[in-house]
Amino acid sequence: MSAPSVGVADAVDLAGGDPGFAARAVADAARDVIGLGTHLGATIDWAVRSAAHIPLPGPSRNATDAATAERWSALATAAALDVGAARVLEPHLDALAILAEARADGIAVDLAALGVDEDASWGVYAAEGGAARLTARQTPSGWVLEGTKPWCSLAQDVSHALVTAWTGEHDRRLFAVSMRDAAVSPHRGPWVARGLSRIVSAPVDFTAASAVPVGDDGWYLRRAGFAVGGMGVAAVWWGGALPLLAALRAGAAREGADQIAQMLLGEADALSWSARATLLDAAGRVDAAGAAGAGDDLRVLAERVRAVTATAVERIVTRSGHALGPGPLTVDEEHARRVSDLKIYLRQHHAERDLARLGRLVAS
Repeated sequence: MSAPSVGVADAVDLAGGDPGFAARAVADAARDVIGLGTHLGATIDWAVRSAAHIPLPGPSRNATDAATAERWSALATAAALDVGAARVLEPHLDALAILAEARADGIAVDLAALGVDEDASWGVYAAEGGAARLTARQTPSGWVLEGTKPWCSLAQDVSHALVTAWTGEHDRRLFAVSMRDAAVSPHRGPWVARGLSRIVSAPVDFTAASAVPVGDDGWYLRRAGFAVGGMGVAAVWWGGALPLLAALRAGAAREGADQIAQMLLGEADALSWSARATLLDAAGRVDAAGAAGAGDDLRVLAERVRAVTATAVERIVTRSGHALGPGPLTVDEEHARRVSDLKIYLRQHHAERDLARLGRLVAS
């Protein structure tokens, strides 16, 4: 693993104090992995081990637990160390949270039928696009999936996945599948991205692949955790920008640094602070809402958090380029990779289209 950029602590605490156990565990596990950010298999193993120390949402959580802030601190820590590694950890952790939410809702999920064990690694595939369509049908021996699912990250590398599939013309349901089933065929591409180049997101073909339902039609989208998971992605964006802020701080502290360097640092610092404050406030609201937090309130909160954080991080990426020039983008492998990774990762926020969705929610 390449060393974190100058000034970045080993672990991040969203609240601005001492990092919690989960964030420290993520950083400590990373020290034991040679080639984190280079060797994908080692990164997936690190993600599985790290996730075991990160709290998941559950019915026992309340406002005093601060579980959400601790979980998001762990994700931000992963991104501060390596954006690509965080891109592996986030969906794995999201899958565990979804399964925990299902258990809390009294939903039985037969994971043993899929060979799930403590070493299982997870993806979450819920995107739709183009002509590709994945359908689910019930047979005498159980549910099977048929068709193609687009945008499946790490499908060739993880052992299991949670996948949405159409059960009718307008209804979708979530299913758990084994990605090592012979009836599951991940594509190798196309994936020409320079950012997140190792995290291939490509279609997967399913040919009567055995699947286990997770909830009924629509449960995946209407559960409270759907909005919370989207905010967890924003925590990754923020954590990924922290080394850029540190590089700006180092540049502005150099002898002879001009007022422009200081101004750019000041702007980036204020942007990072606004994103951190937004995430921290949202984490408190999520923990206070608990299981009763489903509905429009959390959806609006998630859209606001993602919009504020994405805007701040995009601006920090731009201002770091203005302040530091082409040097680190051309000779510093870690810095150049971080900038490219962040630019791709940020496109999970759909910019003006997501702002329009926020506007529709607010207007209604």
